[in-house]
Amino acid sequence: MPELPETETIARDLDRALAGAIIVGVKVWRADVLREITARTLARRVTGAAFVRSSRRAKAVVLELGTGDRIVVQPRFTGALLVDDGNLPEREIRFITLSFALSDGRSLAYRDIRRLGTVALMSPARCATFDSNLGAEPLDRAFTATHLSGILRDSRQAVKKLLMDQRRIAGVGNIYANESLWRAGIDPSRPARTITKAEAERLHEGLTSVLRESIDARGTSFRDYRDASGERGAFASRLSVYGRGGERCHRCGAALIDTSAIDGRTTVFCARCQR
Repeated sequence: MPELPETETIARDLDRALAGAIIVGVKVWRADVLREITARTLARRVTGAAFVRSSRRAKAVVLELGTGDRIVVQPRFTGALLVDDGNLPEREIRFITLSFALSDGRSLAYRDIRRLGTVALMSPARCATFDSNLGAEPLDRAFTATHLSGILRDSRQAVKKLLMDQRRIAGVGNIYANESLWRAGIDPSRPARTITKAEAERLHEGLTSVLRESIDARGTSFRDYRDASGERGAFASRLSVYGRGGERCHRCGAALIDTSAIDGRTTVFCARCQR
């Protein structure tokens, strides 16, 4: 967390809010979130640059500058990019790790409670390398059920673990892997290569539909995820399995199983209707 829907929401918000804004200063309070660059070099390279475009790649927010450099932020568990117009709540301010002052008086702050996320400044060439190490985007047109079936066929891993492998499929984490497998009626522990073509089609539909629905709801908030305005996502109330271990399956009524046996992460599934 945040996963694809959450970082997509942040990126879209920032694209609207920051396009054309110029960075006039940088303050770094917690340099341990920086990667591949020092605080001094970051300030030197971005001061005077304008934001051109904000987008998402996998679980990262990519802020393209007029210089060609990209600020690449991976929020991980407790990170958030917040546009501050002077009204940011104290609960957010106390965890700000760095801030970009803008020419219009606002600032873009990176808040990270546990400081597990990262902020990097990448040249176009470095960003291309970063991109090449990531897998297919599940909402791209090229990511068809046939494409997914090919990825599954090549792996002996548990299907849930494969869905979360960023080198194969980009942006899917624990929440949406659980949800998509429940929608498809597939046991998360099954070896990926045993998934039939028909099951791959169901999984493709389950994965793409849950991602799109969550984006429409502006993501899932349990504790720390906030959009660029500091607001919570609304998809948590629509989750079918994640966070519902021991409760009744919405489809068949059986008690949902909660386990960490598959990949060390919380897996919630229905043993009756996921085969």
